[in-house]
Amino acid sequence: MIAEPPLKSLAPFRIGTAVRAAELTEPAYGDLVARHFSQITAEWEMKMEYVVQPDGSFRFDRADAIAGFAQRRGLKLFGHTLLWYANEPEGFARLDETRQSFEGALRNYVTAMVSRYRGLATGWDVVNEPVMENGEGLRESLWTRKLGQTGHFKVAFEAAKAADPAAVLFVNDYHLESRPAKLAAYMRLIEQLLKDGVPLGGIGCQTHCWSEMAPGAITATLKALAGFGLPIHLSEMDVSTVQGGMLASRAEAEQRQARLYAEAVEAFAALPERQQFAFTVWGLRDRDSWLKRENASDRPLLFDDAGRPKPAFSAVVNALRRRGSAG
Repeated sequence: MIAEPPLKSLAPFRIGTAVRAAELTEPAYGDLVARHFSQITAEWEMKMEYVVQPDGSFRFDRADAIAGFAQRRGLKLFGHTLLWYANEPEGFARLDETRQSFEGALRNYVTAMVSRYRGLATGWDVVNEPVMENGEGLRESLWTRKLGQTGHFKVAFEAAKAADPAAVLFVNDYHLESRPAKLAAYMRLIEQLLKDGVPLGGIGCQTHCWSEMAPGAITATLKALAGFGLPIHLSEMDVSTVQGGMLASRAEAEQRQARLYAEAVEAFAALPERQQFAFTVWGLRDRDSWLKRENASDRPLLFDDAGRPKPAFSAVVNALRRRGSAG
């Protein structure tokens, strides 16, 4: 049996995956991550939901474990995420502002997170998923109620920039390929942030897709976002084989899935080199995926439950090879 080529040996850009601390203690899992990927993202253990305790203190044990793995295996780390509308930790929600201002507490948190991994983290999702699902505006959250719709961006981005001037700072969102109104709202937000002088350094396009998605949507979305001239992070790619309706067969779903992965790689590789920040798949094996936890029959990733490469993996390899030979 011929071993599959390491993805990172074929990619001229950083190629990453999302991980959890517990899985990294499994030798086979850790070896598969290190063989194929050059960068890792904490799936959730660098989010406030884990880090911020009810009393406002911080715990970094699992984030440190993920960062330590990256250092030992010669990988880069991507920080995900500093602010997310869905995380409203008790330590912030019940903050006594007679002792410390809300803005000061947020600056302190961002500074603590970013400075802790300075020099290892290539960048951060500073604000995650800010646009409403229907594209009609920005989401309301604890952060917007306290600091304003754009004010919370300014506070978080400025604190992150001060803590690590070399890290690329991103806004990140999803369903940009399938919902034109949401993509348009996202682009208006980016325009506003740049106009307001917020130190936005890059654009995240999560790319959570499903196998029945029409060809060309990913390509068109990346081209639109690239118009800002900023680095692009295709940041959380997976392709569900069950969302959007059931296909006639598993084989057909996997063939369509493979074509979408190939399209994403080709579209990303076609960006100007300076805009190719990283291409990240949201998980390693199917059984590690958040989608698998929602539907046990889903198979959204490049490797199956046992860590064996799937047709989607071969499609990514072939797309990278085609791009390499063309370049």
